[in-house]
Order: sequence, then structure tokens, then C-alpha cells
Amino acid sequence: MGQIASAPSSTSSSSSSSLGLRTKQPYSCPSGGVTAVEEAEAAPAMAAEEGGRDHTAELPDELLAVIFHGLGPGDRNRCALVCRRWLGVEGQSRRRIAVDARAALLEAAPALFGRRFCAVSRLALRCDRRSDSIGDAALAAVALRCPALTRLKLRSCRSLSDSGMSGLAAAAPALRKLSVASCSFGAPGVLAVLRGCPLLEELSLKRLRGLDSPLLLFDDDDDDSAGDTAAPAPASSSLRSICFKELYNAQCFAPLILGAPNLKSLKLFRCSGDWDPLLEALPAAAPALAEVHLEKLQVSDRGLAALALCADLHVLHLVKTPECTDAGLAPLLARCRRLRKVHLDGWKTNRIGDPSLSALARACPDLQELVLIGVNPTARSLEPVAANCRALERLALCGCDTFGDAELACVAAKCAALKKLCVKGCPVTDVGLGALADGCPKLVKVKIKKCRGVTPECAEWLRTVRSSLAINLDTDLSAAELQEGSVSESGVLEDDGDDKLVPDTVDRSELPTSSTSRPTSPWKARISSMVGRNFLASAIRRWSHGSSCSRNS
Repeated sequence: MGQIASAPSSTSSSSSSSLGLRTKQPYSCPSGGVTAVEEAEAAPAMAAEEGGRDHTAELPDELLAVIFHGLGPGDRNRCALVCRRWLGVEGQSRRRIAVDARAALLEAAPALFGRRFCAVSRLALRCDRRSDSIGDAALAAVALRCPALTRLKLRSCRSLSDSGMSGLAAAAPALRKLSVASCSFGAPGVLAVLRGCPLLEELSLKRLRGLDSPLLLFDDDDDDSAGDTAAPAPASSSLRSICFKELYNAQCFAPLILGAPNLKSLKLFRCSGDWDPLLEALPAAAPALAEVHLEKLQVSDRGLAALALCADLHVLHLVKTPECTDAGLAPLLARCRRLRKVHLDGWKTNRIGDPSLSALARACPDLQELVLIGVNPTARSLEPVAANCRALERLALCGCDTFGDAELACVAAKCAALKKLCVKGCPVTDVGLGALADGCPKLVKVKIKKCRGVTPECAEWLRTVRSSLAINLDTDLSAAELQEGSVSESGVLEDDGDDKLVPDTVDRSELPTSSTSRPTSPWKARISSMVGRNFLASAIRRWSHGSSCSRNS
């Protein structure tokens, strides 16, 4: 979310410490228990005693705020300790902060948001999963003291209820973006936000635990229509983006999705239920839909064929949907001619292959990004893609058993606009990598992972031939890691900018959780194995040294 707020205020320092507000570089209070405000008030007097002069006194507050905007969160927190004026200007010029949302926030909210961070427009409230989070009263207190609030993130706030979300909607009617993860309220709370925030544009719900009853989007004033018809909530007309992830009863929001005529982005990750009926009704309900992400869903060719009616579709992610085949995907790719980014993870079921890619090559000449994972294309489809998609800039292939040296040479010869290439777990050797020496003139980055046929010597030779080319080679990996790789679970090709060819599922805005709540990441496992090997080698050396010494004695 941005900056982590510290809490120098006129209240006692004990409330801030109990709240656990943190900075990237924690400020240590001087001895004697002097508070931040007392130190800020004493700073001008100390400067006068030393004969110094405050040159910033002549600067207007607006210019000082501009200077603060160019600093990082740690530096801004330290600037807030200089004097009372800097404290006020720094707090009132902050637009986004992240606060530890433990229960103690209720006591600190009046001083923290009422006097210091009253101009915040982007707020993240995060609580450690092992701690007691804020409740309904604290959320209402924060929202009332942030009149400019437009973006809100709630992470692991398990004590919030539907009533608390109703209070939020009443206190923050200008809210435009709401992102919720690992909270316990249910569909009535979401409906209250939709009705109370008519400007809401982005809605993201992840691991919402209170979805035990269906969501009825009807007008409460009309008792006769309750339960019979489903009318969209007022905020539905303003919704542009909807993201549901790991929701047990996500289909209760189907009336919300179908009641958003201006919807442009729909992302569904690991949500239970049959989604074909929704996809069949979606093109007529959201004609401007431009981005669709479907991951680990019960979706068949019937739903994909319906999406072919979305003429403005630019981005398509189809990840681990085993019921989808070429029969449904090929017509979709053939009719959506404006596609720019396509991610396909076939889960190695061999049900998506050349027919779909051939249709993509014929219909989408403006394709810029293509990711194939667990799909087995051959030269019959890769050659038309390389020849017809002349705007292709980013290409990634992971776990493609049919992508070898001949296919890589075809890419090198015909993808003139290619800038980034990733090959992972494919039967590529030094011969195929050598073809990049003369091909792809705009290529700036190559990543080769888990390709045992590629040697470091060939990669070094390619670096020598093309000095401007960044080459990342990683072949010394275990067989278990060779089976990994999905669009959302591993970074296949990173981007130095804001875009990522393959995004991570880990939400960086969430606080770290306990080690037992998530599996060990591959790099941690690799480091652990290295540490184990070093420890074993050291023990053997000590044992051998001890044995030799005993024999000599």
C-alpha cells in the first residue's frame, strides 16, 4: 500500500507502542521517556542555543509538503520528529499509509487520524493472523476521521462483522476501491458497501469466510420482489473491476457480476461451483469486458465459447481448467481479434495445443505477450505465431515437452520484435540457444530455467556475442522443482517495470504469517539444502580430522 505510519502525537507513547505502529527503520526514543512531540518542540530551542538558524521557516507549508513527497516512509517519519510544524505538514501531506490493525487501534484512532493523518486517501489496515484485530467500532472511527478516503485494504481483520461494513459504507461514501482478504464478514456486509458507496469501481474479495448464505441483490423497500427478482446494487453501474479468490460460495455474487454493465476486468481464482452459466450470460451483461482471468475453476468449452462474443477482449488468462479443450478455446481465440496478452496453462492434460495456437496466429496479429505452461505446441503452430504475430514482445514457455531446438530456432528467426524470452523445463540444448546469437535483434533478456541440455559455457558464449543481452541461466535444480510452474504460482519471466509477464499469487501487501500457514518457497528450500550440505561436509571434515589425530597420537 505504501508507507507504514508511525504515531508521534500528543498522546502518551505507551498507546503507540501497544498498537505496534512500525516504520521501515524504527525510531528509538531517547532515554528518559521523552515523547516524539516533546522532542519536536524542543528541537528549535536546541538549535537556538547552538546558534543555528532554521532556514526552512521561510518555506511555505505547500513547498515543504512537496519536499516530503520525494522522501521514503522512513525518512518522512524521521522528518516528523524535527519540530511541531514538520510534524503537522508531514502528516497532513500524506495520502497513503499502512497501519497495524490490532485491537489497540481503537484508542489511538482519534489522535492518529483525527489530528495527524486526516488527509489520507489510501489506507491499508493489516493485522497479524495471530493477534486480535480491530472491530466494528474501530473501523467506523477510522473511516469517520478520513473524509478523503477512496481506497481501502483490509487484511486479516477477523473481528469485523456485517454491521461494521455497514458503518464503513456510511462513513466513507466516496470509496472507489475496496480490497478484502482473510476477513470474517459475509455477503450482507459486501452488499452494504455496494449500496453505501455508489462510486465504487474496484472490488477484490479473497478468502472471505462469512459466505454461508446467498446474496440477494434486491430493493429492500419492495417486499413483494424480495427473493423473486435480483436487481443490481447502486454501485454495480460504477464497477470496473471484480476479483474473487478462494471463495467457497462465490456464485452468490453472480447477480453483482451480471449487474455491472461497465465491467472491464473479471478475475476468478479457485472459486467453487459451475461457472459456465455465468460466462454464457456475461457478454450481454458486460459488453465492454476487456480482461478475463480464470484459474482452477469448473469451466468447460461451453463457457469459453460464450466468451467469444466479447469483441473487446484484450487479456485472457486460462489457468488449470482441465475441462477446457481446443474445441472451446480455438473459436474464442479466432473471434477475439483484439487480444494482446494470452496466458494458457494446460496442466499437461494435452487438451490444448496446435488448433488453439493456430487460431491465435490467424486472428490476433497484434498479440504482444504469450505464455504457454503445460501446453505442447509443435512447429505447425509455433511457426504461424512467430510469422504472423509480428508485435510479439514477450514469450514464455514452461513445461512444454515439444519445444526443442528447432522450435527455438524458429522463434529466433521470425520473432523480430521479441524483447523478453523465458524457457523453463523444455528439451532445449546449446544448439537452440545458439540460434539467439543472430536472431531476435530487439531481445534484451533471456531466462533459461530447468533446461538440462543448456550448459553455462553456451550461456557465457552468448553473453560474449551479444553483450547487451541479459541472460539468466539456472539448470542445477531438483526433479521435484521441474514439475512446478504455473501462471500464478511461479515467476516465469519478471519484468523490470510495473507489468509482470507471470504474476505471483503472494500478495505483497499482506503481513508475514506464521511458518506453518504456507509452504516453504523453492528458494528457501534450496538454501536449506545448501546449509544442510555444508553442515554435513563440515561434520565429515571434523570427524576425519579427529580420526587422523587419534591415529597419529
